[in-house]
Amino acid sequence: MTKAQRHALETHFQRYAFTIPEAGDWHAAFGRRAPLVLEIGFGMGQGLAAFALQHPGLDCIGAEVYRPGIGSLLAILARENVANVRIFEGDARELVAKAPNETFTRIMIYFPDPWPKKRHHKRRLIDAAFVAEAARALTAEGELHLATDWQPYATAMLEVLDAEPSLANAAGDSAFSSRPDDRPLTRFEDRGRRLGHGVWDLIYKKAATTESR
Repeated sequence: MTKAQRHALETHFQRYAFTIPEAGDWHAAFGRRAPLVLEIGFGMGQGLAAFALQHPGLDCIGAEVYRPGIGSLLAILARENVANVRIFEGDARELVAKAPNETFTRIMIYFPDPWPKKRHHKRRLIDAAFVAEAARALTAEGELHLATDWQPYATAMLEVLDAEPSLANAAGDSAFSSRPDDRPLTRFEDRGRRLGHGVWDLIYKKAATTESR
């Protein structure tokens, strides 16, 4: 952790921290009622900060466990005086599981750890149980957007997501989507593209026939 990241954590974390509400009011942390967006695993935070600045009418919760990344995002938020981001430090599975039905208009999961070794696949975030919870937490018009640069994980995620009956693949069954303009191109992704690495986007909508569970 750099000195700047540590300073941001010590100085700004309380201002931007998000705690799972006991009473279920997930808007109170922002002081207004606006559509809620969740990004799981925001890394160093540049992408989430850019998204929030691009969409001032949305309120964004970022979930992350990597403290240097949290410090990095806090420094950006404070410098740019971003008002529509809050940070949950902890396991995103807990956050999603405790979210009321139809909480998020959008859930974003960009470049999750692929855990490439077969014996580690059980650690992957994207499995049937998590996807079902994420779908439940989406609003009726909600969207789940994932991206990865690891093709085997992309294929595995596609299979899991296509099998969830409450979600519909925006690109059609067994198809990947094009990167939308509002998904910021991170330095990590830009470097990978220059090296010839592929990136696969997966966008799913709440199925029109799904009723709240």
